[in-house]
Amino acid sequence: MPNFRTLDLNLLRIFDAVMTERSLTRAARTLSLTQPAVSNALRRLREALGDDLVRRNGFGVEPTPRALALWPAVSESLRQLEASLAPGDFTASKAQDTFVLAMADATAAELIPGLIDILEGDAPGVSMRVVPLTTRDPRRLLDDGGADLAVGYFPAVLADLSAQAQAGQVVTFAHERQYDGEYVCVMRQGHPLARGPMSVARYCAARHLLVSFSGRPFGFIDEALASIGRTRRVVLTVNQFFTAGRVVAHSDLLTVLPRHFVGVTGMADELVLRPLPFDVPTVHVDSLWHRRREREPAHAWLRLAVQAAAKRAFAKPLSI
Repeated sequence: MPNFRTLDLNLLRIFDAVMTERSLTRAARTLSLTQPAVSNALRRLREALGDDLVRRNGFGVEPTPRALALWPAVSESLRQLEASLAPGDFTASKAQDTFVLAMADATAAELIPGLIDILEGDAPGVSMRVVPLTTRDPRRLLDDGGADLAVGYFPAVLADLSAQAQAGQVVTFAHERQYDGEYVCVMRQGHPLARGPMSVARYCAARHLLVSFSGRPFGFIDEALASIGRTRRVVLTVNQFFTAGRVVAHSDLLTVLPRHFVGVTGMADELVLRPLPFDVPTVHVDSLWHRRREREPAHAWLRLAVQAAAKRAFAKPLSI
């Protein structure tokens, strides 16, 4: 049994980083150490605990059962210690930080105006970059540090995180609900389906445009149709909601867009919105981030700013 009094606690910090990153290279980068230094620290911890802890697996490492059992207590203890020793020191009015947000153009259209107001009023030295959200699972982007926060519709990710929590695993990502979106069928003024009943049969017989971040010609609308034994013909796939609106305004294609987004496109007068003639799940828009950033004062401010912008967009004032 290891002697806790002689154990170098820095080894636990390195162990936590390796378990979070599942890679010695990424852990070294996170800790500003060399990879040999991380490997040496793991060797010392292995000797102290009498367990391999991690084994190489492809381009990363795979934890042993002992490591998985040990990690939750180590991770939470380090987070609590960090919070106690490093109190919040982010002052928005003096900050010079740059934050990277990953989101679709429809989400950006809702949130960015409010975020700009917050920056201009409270944090004039802070900058933000918005990068395209090209997937419904941005965890790798957040894990690699390509974005500080992702905002979008992530049903599979949230289900996976919930399953991890229920299984007693350490969940390395956190999320927060921003707003619920309603999706509607959108077409040009004068479209044959703009008048009269919109049945499932008429909808499926039309030609469709799909917004797909990944380019895959199958989305949650197609999943809803499949659940009732129906299909539609997607003849065009694009990766931006604004592009979809522009195309359907000048064609006979149908698309599906967030209702609130249509009002901020400048194209509302050219478009007709109709309820979808079948049930679709509520689209929950969530922010998602890596837990290693959770206690950073700057990141906490960013999350509050995004929440405030979302509340402002949907007329629910929130002070930050």
